[in-house]
Amino acid sequence: MIQSVNRVTQTIDYFIDVIGRAVSWLTLAMVITMLVVVVSRYFLQIGSIALQESVTYLHSTVFLLGIGYTLQHGGHVRVDIFYRNFSVKRKAIVDLLGSILFLLPVSGLIFYSSWDYVMASWAIGETSAENNGLPFVYALKTLMLLMPATLLLQGVAETLRNAMRLSGQVNLHEAEAGNNISASHEPAL
Repeated sequence: MIQSVNRVTQTIDYFIDVIGRAVSWLTLAMVITMLVVVVSRYFLQIGSIALQESVTYLHSTVFLLGIGYTLQHGGHVRVDIFYRNFSVKRKAIVDLLGSILFLLPVSGLIFYSSWDYVMASWAIGETSAENNGLPFVYALKTLMLLMPATLLLQGVAETLRNAMRLSGQVNLHEAEAGNNISASHEPAL
């Protein structure tokens, strides 16, 4: 049972880590694209709505697909005044309750409430309101489903990991470093 839970958490962690690392490269593409927009618009007097919209698409992708990775690496904002002084066991309790009471339900609610909106966009093949804008707004709106899906996945991994810590299945000294996952961990298949 413990090995199965470990395998599930490692697989989820690996999947989310791959997504996060891949998406992080989009920040470089976003900076380069923005530079091209500024140079072409202000120095060459050439404007491109599609190029400007692509910056928005890249920005949205980075934030919406990077949210699970950020959770995995402890990058989300928390009230650290008390939490940072807690023991590993108390941190695991707070994280477990936070995941069960807030993270998982809110992620599920976002997914559920976004479903019809995204499907309607796909049904009409929604495009940009601008004449020369990008023709695939429906693909951008799909991120509204992928974001809670990746957050749910990582939330499940965090919940399982903290439950194992509380049950004594994980060495608390190993957990002392927090929830951060090493990039070298690959799923045990």
